[in-house]
Amino acid sequence: MRNEVTLSTRVPGDLVKKLEDLAKKTDRTKSYLVRKALEEYLEELEDYLIAFERYTSGNKEYLTTDEVKHYLGI
Repeated sequence: MRNEVTLSTRVPGDLVKKLEDLAKKTDRTKSYLVRKALEEYLEELEDYLIAFERYTSGNKEYLTTDEVKHYLGI
């Protein structure tokens, strides 16, 4: 069972309208779309912060494309 909480926030009317329209078009609930959008945004932000921290850490070791492919096994 997932630990879920209710979150309340203020959202501009035009954004709510887009959300309602997309919910109807995709046959999804507004809650579902907000949850998915928040999950994606937070994942992207975490990735950005990791990359930014590595970039500014002074460690200037870079990998070539071939090294990355080898590391990922592709």
